[in-house]
Amino acid sequence: MSELIITDLHCEVGEKEILRGVNLTVRSGEVHIIMGPNGCGKSTLAHALTGRPGYRVTGGSATLDGVELLTLDPAERTRAGLFLALQQPMEVPGVRPADMLVAAGAPRGNVESAIAREAQAVGLRPELLERFVNVDLSGGERKRAEVVQLGVLQPRIAIFDEIDSGLDVDALGAVARRIETATREWGLGVLAITHFRRLLQELTPDVIHVMSAGRVVAEGGPELAEQLERDGYEPFRELA
Repeated sequence: MSELIITDLHCEVGEKEILRGVNLTVRSGEVHIIMGPNGCGKSTLAHALTGRPGYRVTGGSATLDGVELLTLDPAERTRAGLFLALQQPMEVPGVRPADMLVAAGAPRGNVESAIAREAQAVGLRPELLERFVNVDLSGGERKRAEVVQLGVLQPRIAIFDEIDSGLDVDALGAVARRIETATREWGLGVLAITHFRRLLQELTPDVIHVMSAGRVVAEGGPELAEQLERDGYEPFRELA
């Protein structure tokens, strides 16, 4: 069983402290949802864990199966089993998906067949993945392509930064079903960031975490999302 343990994580962007002591644990097969108001640190958490330049961790720890991620460069974090699906997947002209996935650790011998299989699972035309990474793909196609990468690489823990953004109902259903299947297929642990309850109607959470002012201030089950929809985030601000 894999385990991502985040302990008292602090992070600055520029000269401003964004994360102010985040504590959170994700295990194999679990689906964790992070919700919170704009600017509370949700995306900063994702970028700090995956080593994005400009996000300076000033304290705390993040271990994956006992390996301290924060001392590794981004490529090493990927090889350790961490995966990030970006809120706005970037174009990578000149690089084909198959070559990128091989560089990330996928076996070269069967990467093409794995891509085709995963594309079918999320309803993406396989020929779109013969182009350079995300070039001339719509926003929804890019999100599906990210989940194709997930299925090929089969990481231990995956972070999804607003995977539901830009997806229509059918696309969201296809993407969420593939993610949920992965939790059973190889024990994927999921940490998904979202603003909207509609993701929870497609991807069943084990735990919902509410962030405010750079901290996790509340945790609970699906009933917590109902409270957020009813009362908003204001009741949680005073807990930060």
